[in-house]
Amino acid sequence: MNSRDALPLRFPAAVGSPPVDWVVAEGLVPYPEAVAEMEARAAAIAAGEASERVWLVEHPPLYTAGTSANPADLREARFPVFETGRGGQFTYHGPGQRVAYVMLDLRRRREDVRAFVAALEGWVIATLASFNVRGERREDRVGVWVRRPDKPAGPDGAVAEDKIAAIGIRVRRWVTFHGISLNVEPNLADFGGIVPCGIDNPAYGVTSLVDLGLPVTMADADVALRAAFEAVFGPTTTVAGAP
Repeated sequence: MNSRDALPLRFPAAVGSPPVDWVVAEGLVPYPEAVAEMEARAAAIAAGEASERVWLVEHPPLYTAGTSANPADLREARFPVFETGRGGQFTYHGPGQRVAYVMLDLRRRREDVRAFVAALEGWVIATLASFNVRGERREDRVGVWVRRPDKPAGPDGAVAEDKIAAIGIRVRRWVTFHGISLNVEPNLADFGGIVPCGIDNPAYGVTSLVDLGLPVTMADADVALRAAFEAVFGPTTTVAGAP
């Protein structure tokens, strides 16, 4: 069993806390604008001047390099590359991928980053389950994976698995930002410019809901994400026209 499986699934706020703002961006959001908005919101939450927020966006095609990124993992800079303060290595963002930026106050919940990451994984796994997809954690690989028995095993005999969701966070003054990315229907070929998350094993690739044969729209994914989020983290409230 993965050690994170032993952590509690629910990560609710303290009794009496307001619901989490739920914001869905329109159009493609430039990455620098998203980071600036997250930084400002996280600071306001830490100061007690703003409520917690989940912000759902899509980005134009780009690569981001987390704090552990290996420059050699950038195979081809097909798109703009942004260094970012989140944990993790290289990842891709682009149209058809739902990015959820999660700005929560762990002081209102639990000051436990490891449990928070496990809760994010649980959120994604519950979202996938609503589409009858079994997402799984891996002890040595952050993110959410699906088994692919239809694909060849790796040269070391490893069973083929594909990553369907990535996780990379940052915590400042016990407020989280950055978050998760769920592949709904991105162009999977665009991941080819990087070694995604530093995992260079032919048995481990990337997939999406549509690649798995599911006719899921972004709106479908958003509904599932919200229901699963509320089961793990608590109530949300729609905020239109933000930020």
